[in-house]
Amino acid sequence: MKQILKLSLGLMIPFLAIWIFSGCSTSSADESKHGTLATEPELEAFRLQEGQLSTSMRIPGELVAFQQVDLYAKVSSFVRKLYVDVGSEVQAGQLLAVMEAPELNAQLSGAQSRLKSQEAIFLASKATYDRLLETSKTPGTVSQNDLDLAYAKQKSDMAQLDAARAAQKEVTDNRGYLEIRAPFSGVISARNVSTGAYVGPAGKGSDMPIFTLQEQKKLRLVVSVPEAYTSYLKDKSEVSFTVRSVANQKFKASVSRLAGALDNRLRSQRTEMDVINESKLLLPGMVAEVEIPMNSTASTFVVPSSAVLNSTKGVYVIRVVNGKAFWVPVTAGRTADNRTEIFGNIAINDVLVKQASEELRDSSAAPRVKIN
Repeated sequence: MKQILKLSLGLMIPFLAIWIFSGCSTSSADESKHGTLATEPELEAFRLQEGQLSTSMRIPGELVAFQQVDLYAKVSSFVRKLYVDVGSEVQAGQLLAVMEAPELNAQLSGAQSRLKSQEAIFLASKATYDRLLETSKTPGTVSQNDLDLAYAKQKSDMAQLDAARAAQKEVTDNRGYLEIRAPFSGVISARNVSTGAYVGPAGKGSDMPIFTLQEQKKLRLVVSVPEAYTSYLKDKSEVSFTVRSVANQKFKASVSRLAGALDNRLRSQRTEMDVINESKLLLPGMVAEVEIPMNSTASTFVVPSSAVLNSTKGVYVIRVVNGKAFWVPVTAGRTADNRTEIFGNIAINDVLVKQASEELRDSSAAPRVKIN
């Protein structure tokens, strides 16, 4: 009997182990199934709102002198003395160079002699007319014809005197051109002649100017703004810029002049900013990197960049309506700080998917949505 009982227990133990293991496996599978249902993934979304996106654009610009002039000799002459050289800082009206032209001295002497001669002729004709006029007061002494002739001679001599004065003034002015003075305060940036050189008007005395004068304490920052960005710069708009020689420092400038038209070749608008340069740290000819703020006053739809889907078919955002996902075609604008402007058939409070993906097909059922 004992042997039969032992045999029965021996056969039951394996079956009991199999039953216990099967029960545990079923329970674990059920728990896993319930756990999966409990942790069903959610689709992150947000409600569309209007906003403003602040970005900037970097374009090259050029610093030029606020005023620049090439100084030539007005009359053909020789350089007698130069008072300044390259790098000299000069003030308005300062004497820069003196030329000499001996023939002008002779012309001046001749003009002065003709003027004195004509003055004497005029004084004589005036005196003659005055005497005849006084005598004509006695009836029958002077004919009216003689009086008229004397008056005409006086007027003619007066005209000749005026012409002599004008000729003398012309020669005197030409002698004044032998002195070259600074038309404004600035720095001499070029000198092309030496003492004794023959100079004159461009193409006659010398092809190169005697001096080039630049105003450097005030500069112009010249920028060609592309057509697409002209709306972001207006009169008095402020910009910042840097130059390579002082890379660690930012300079400020404000828009002073707008061309008001586009260049026919580049399709850009010439824009000028005034730059105060008292320290002369900046130099004409420097290339500047200009940062133009692109701040729009109008509100647009701004979304996280991850919400914009760039597929082979186009650019879309995914809108969730009544548990379904719909691809909405949009146009992407500017992008900054992981945010992007979008334009299209969308409205405020539309529910859009935050992480747009092609795995979420158009018109398909959307998972449970979690709106942030």
